[in-house]
Amino acid sequence: MGSDDLHWFITLAELERVGAAAERLHLTQPTLSRMLARLERRLGVHLFDRHGKRLTLNDFGRVYYEHARRARAELEAAERELADLAHPAKGVVRLAFQHSLGARLVPELIAGFRRRTGRITFTLSQDAADVVTAAVLDGRADLGLVSPKPAAPGLGWRPLLRQQLALAVPADHRLAGRRQVGLADAADAEFIAMHPGFGMRRVLDDLCAAADFRPRIGFECSNLGTIAGLVAVGLGVALLPLEDPRITGLQPGLTLLPLTDSNALRTVGMIWVPGAAPSEAVRRFRDFTLDWAAARPGHQPASTG
Repeated sequence: MGSDDLHWFITLAELERVGAAAERLHLTQPTLSRMLARLERRLGVHLFDRHGKRLTLNDFGRVYYEHARRARAELEAAERELADLAHPAKGVVRLAFQHSLGARLVPELIAGFRRRTGRITFTLSQDAADVVTAAVLDGRADLGLVSPKPAAPGLGWRPLLRQQLALAVPADHRLAGRRQVGLADAADAEFIAMHPGFGMRRVLDDLCAAADFRPRIGFECSNLGTIAGLVAVGLGVALLPLEDPRITGLQPGLTLLPLTDSNALRTVGMIWVPGAAPSEAVRRFRDFTLDWAAARPGHQPASTG
């Protein structure tokens, strides 16, 4: 059964009316009826129960319909893959990433990639780390940028960069005059944190556990810039990346104190599903991103996990 045969059968199975299906397929009703009769003779079973002008898939038809749908999906995937190989500049990359990576890292990667290759299209989505991970696992995204490394099994992982973390405090905070601090120095403070499920919240919880205290959370939100603003007006302290100019450049009332804790780093990495065959466009962008990371100063090779 070729792709055209799959198309007319699936259309008929979903509409269950010869007249409506023939109209959509731009065929005459007798022609479509003959096509169905030939298919049923070849298979040796009836695929539909007849009720006047209406058809209803029977048990044989439902089995055939499910296989036909999967076959059509496979053929369409093959067509896309062939198109990517023949015209890689016309491919699409579905990239998911955390909110905090959208201001600097994602634009930098896409701009660098587009300077070296054709105008490949990107479909971008941003959300919490758990949502990004789920999108990659279930195939809604080709690649994801997250931090820290997800705990979910079945993912490829490659670290791209490591950001030193700092304790963000208001300019008039008792710790503001220090050059650096340990996270335990703020154990009695009220923290402003990301919602559970966000990467920076997991990092905060892990660091606080390592420092032997549980943070007292006063506010939760989903944006690091908002957290920085709340800290700057004196509503609490927070964990923020030290080198992010979005925060230090926009919040004059904010003081960032480097943390002395040995594990006070945020590792940002790329995730994908190893068993999935990437399109040429996805493969090229992933390779470019990994090369970009390897060329960064201080890069340390790491396993893909």
